[in-house]
Amino acid sequence: MVRDEKSGASFMTPLVTIQNLDKAFPGVQALRKAHFELLPGEVHALMGENGAGKSTLMKILAGIYRKDSGGIRIRGVPVDVATPRAAQELGISIIHQELNLMNDLTAAQNIFIGREPKRALGLLLDEEALNRAAAEIFERMHLKIDPRVEVGKLTVAKQQMVEIAKALSFRSQVLIMDEPTAALNNAEIAELFAIIRKLRAKGVGIVYISHKMDELKEISDRITVMRDGETVGTVPTASTSVDAIISMMVGRSLTETKTEVPDLSSHDIVLEVRNLHRHNVIRDVSFKLRKGEILGFAGLMGAGRTEVARAIFGADPLDGGEIIVRGKHVTISSPQDAVRLGIGYLSEDRKRFGLATGMDVASNIVMPCLSRFLAIGIFLKGRAIRETARSYIKQLRIKTPSDTQEARLLSGGNQQKVVIAKWLARDCEILFFDEPTRGIDVGAKNEIYKLLNALAAQGRAIVMISSELPEILRMSHRIAVMCEGRLTGELPAEGATQEAIMRLATQRHSLTADTLTMATREPTT
Repeated sequence: MVRDEKSGASFMTPLVTIQNLDKAFPGVQALRKAHFELLPGEVHALMGENGAGKSTLMKILAGIYRKDSGGIRIRGVPVDVATPRAAQELGISIIHQELNLMNDLTAAQNIFIGREPKRALGLLLDEEALNRAAAEIFERMHLKIDPRVEVGKLTVAKQQMVEIAKALSFRSQVLIMDEPTAALNNAEIAELFAIIRKLRAKGVGIVYISHKMDELKEISDRITVMRDGETVGTVPTASTSVDAIISMMVGRSLTETKTEVPDLSSHDIVLEVRNLHRHNVIRDVSFKLRKGEILGFAGLMGAGRTEVARAIFGADPLDGGEIIVRGKHVTISSPQDAVRLGIGYLSEDRKRFGLATGMDVASNIVMPCLSRFLAIGIFLKGRAIRETARSYIKQLRIKTPSDTQEARLLSGGNQQKVVIAKWLARDCEILFFDEPTRGIDVGAKNEIYKLLNALAAQGRAIVMISSELPEILRMSHRIAVMCEGRLTGELPAEGATQEAIMRLATQRHSLTADTLTMATREPTT
């Protein structure tokens, strides 16, 4: 606390003060006079549509990017955060949305990499001390993780917890969390929030980047909203409505109304799977998908939804079952087989499996149908590639300076649109969307929703996997629910509730056909 000499009033010195920050990338002004403040013992949420500048602002604070102009103060002292190491020395750590771990190293080795304790003479690593130090951090976090386990063998949720443990190992006073709950289930989110509250009580300042309103209402003290690289304003979380925050983010109000569910019972069945089985992750799964339908797949983390999609797409082998496409039994042994049959898959990890992030937008869009753009089987038809790419950029309203922009420089929502564009360019009639709005903001979500509805209206058949129940209820014509590798029931979209979905999503025991029918038709209470 410091005292104002003129007024005599006391106030808290901010941990972080950012003023008038500017940052430009080729073709993009990412930040314009941005400002932000973080107090000790505060959880300060940072919100904005994808491309609003929030991640860029935090990467500058974490030493990953260099600012063009403006000032940063840490505890009132001007600083130049030139590198990530400089940020760590200032007590600033960042937990990225994309995990930054080495799969072949143990959890303890990942946490203390470059800072390993040494034995006598400093020649050998002290593995016992290393594991003991990691175990102490896990214990403080109330986590049951073996420090000696290879990180690649952990679930994504546990890997995220290792990232948090790594940040805590620096004893940081400023902790930046970028979408930390994207891969966590409700129990793990509760554990994370317990850790955050303990850190807040110790005076740690936490910047929490998220698009999940319910989370922010529960855990944050203040919310700063950014739009188009500028700071729109900062508001107290408790006294500010969700509608007001959304309006600040997008500059307009958004409607969340669900369109009337059409009767698709007479539409052709374009995909049918019968008794799919793979180890213990897929257990006798059967369902049908009709032309023009959005079939929502709901379930808790680990229910097997992604595994079903990957198996149908040929990315993972099946032990048994049948796949029928447009009335014909087919064998899909690879993604290439699936694509030839008109099936596209948008992975939940778009950067790892959906995009060649180092290549430009145009190349990504035409990649699945590149053979169409070859002259004499050797030379690429550059003009045709650009024309095709530009038509989808316009059709899907992809925000990019040009079709030559590298995909990695686009916002999350626009990257997702590029992945959609590539499957449309390949003219896929059956599309699997795996967590299509994960990590993108409210405005971009609405654009994706409109796009999915437009694709369905054109006759495309869509399976949409989502962990967000309001999204499932809003978008689906039918809802299939999975638990522990089994399809535990199907619900018509009309009259479906979150309670009914969750009852089926937690139905862990093996079911007979009669029980399944009863569970599906059981009225909600």
